[in-house]
Amino acid sequence: MELTYTLTEEDYLRFNVFHIKNSATGKKALNIQRYVTPVFFVVIAYVFSIILHKPFLEVFLPFFIVGALWVLFYPKYFYNHITRTVKKALREGNNEGLLGQHRLTIDDEGFVDETANGLTRLAWAGVVEVKEDEHSLYIYNSAVSAYILPKQEIDKLEGFRKYLNVKLKI
Repeated sequence: MELTYTLTEEDYLRFNVFHIKNSATGKKALNIQRYVTPVFFVVIAYVFSIILHKPFLEVFLPFFIVGALWVLFYPKYFYNHITRTVKKALREGNNEGLLGQHRLTIDDEGFVDETANGLTRLAWAGVVEVKEDEHSLYIYNSAVSAYILPKQEIDKLEGFRKYLNVKLKI
């Protein structure tokens, strides 16, 4: 079975955001940054109330509003920051082996991914897990990296999902 597709920057960015949203470490980082910062706002409000000799509630209210807005809007900022950081990293070097044309050859042993830079082979035993979103199928070969297969191309390949399920015993 063979699949030829083009992996775009958008596909790669989508994978990184997907991975962060679905990893325990990413969720933990988001929650710490999202909820601990407003606690500091309360501490700052308390310190300001002492320094300014004003009632705590009077100083607290503006900080509470900012904290509530922080909790509501921080996830969007967090994921946009991930996207910007990955874009910058992609622009730092040559990504021919990552982005661009891929030819995936699938057999009983695993699969071979052929790009302009060479070949990589992954045995079925090396597949850590398979996840998907509405755009792509992600075949993880480690905790942080995966082969990104666009669904629009997979859907053209009859029997691929069934074959994958049998091979990986999902």
